[in-house]
Amino acid sequence: MTWHEIVNDTVGGVPVAVTYCPLCNSGVAFERRAAGRVLSFGTSGRLYADNLVMYDRQTESLWPQLTGQAALGVLTGTALRAIPMGIVAWRDFRAAHPDAWVLTRDTGHARLYGRNPCARYDDPSGDVLFELPSTDSRLPVKERVVGVAAGRDAVAVVRSAIARTGVLEVTVDGKDLVLWHRPGMASALDDERIVAGRDVGTVAVLDPEVDGRRLHFVAAGNGFRDGETGSQWNVLGQATTGPLKGQQLVPHQHLDTFWFAWVAFHPETRVIG
Repeated sequence: MTWHEIVNDTVGGVPVAVTYCPLCNSGVAFERRAAGRVLSFGTSGRLYADNLVMYDRQTESLWPQLTGQAALGVLTGTALRAIPMGIVAWRDFRAAHPDAWVLTRDTGHARLYGRNPCARYDDPSGDVLFELPSTDSRLPVKERVVGVAAGRDAVAVVRSAIARTGVLEVTVDGKDLVLWHRPGMASALDDERIVAGRDVGTVAVLDPEVDGRRLHFVAAGNGFRDGETGSQWNVLGQATTGPLKGQQLVPHQHLDTFWFAWVAFHPETRVIG
C-alpha cells in the first residue's frame, strides 16, 4: 500500500477501494458505488494538504482521500460511503480471520515491498514534505491522532493518550464511543525495513453497546475486558471468551492519521489528550 496507495477490489459482493496515504499515514476504505455506477480509483499524483488526491477512471473527477468527496470534475459534491477500517497488526488480523485472503506482492511491478521509501518520516519532531495551506499550533504537525467526526462535531484524540491506559471513552455529537489501543504493530513510516519500525500499536474506535446494553472496558492481558460480564475482547471488537463470546462491537468510522492532516479538513476540531 505504501507503493501503490489504492487497491480496487470486491469483498463480500461489495465493490471497495482500500486506500493508504503514506504522507498522512491515513488508511481509509470506501464503497465504490456512487452516482449510479461502480467507480474504479487511481492516484492522481496530486496532493491537498499533503493528502492523496484520488481520481475515478470513469469521469476523471478528483477526490481527496480524507473526505471521500469529489472536489473537482463531473462528480463534484458526490460523496463515497466510508467503510470503518483500521490499520491492524498482522498477527491480530490473522488470529481473528485465519482463512482471509491476502493481497499478493506479485503485482508485475518492480517494487521493494516491505521497505519504507521515507525512513524516519513519522518522527514527531519532523516536518512535512510540502507546504500546508494552514497550520494549527495546538499539537505538533506530526502528532499521531485518532480523528472522529459526526454531525457538526469533530474530535482529535491524541494517540499516546489512548496508549497510556489502553482504553479511553469519548462522546462525539452526543454518541458515546470507546477507543482501544493494543501494542504490537510496527510503524510503516519509521525504519527503512517496515518490520523493524517502532511499535506504535493498533487502535480501534467502537460503539460500546451490545443489544442495547452499555459496556465499560479495561485493558486486560492481550485484549480488553468488560466490567459488566467479564467477557474478554480482542482489538477488533470481537468477544473471544465469557458470557458474550461471539458478540461483535460495531466499529465506528475514524481516521488514524497525523495532526496536520486531520486539522486541515476539520479546523474546528476539539482536542482530547
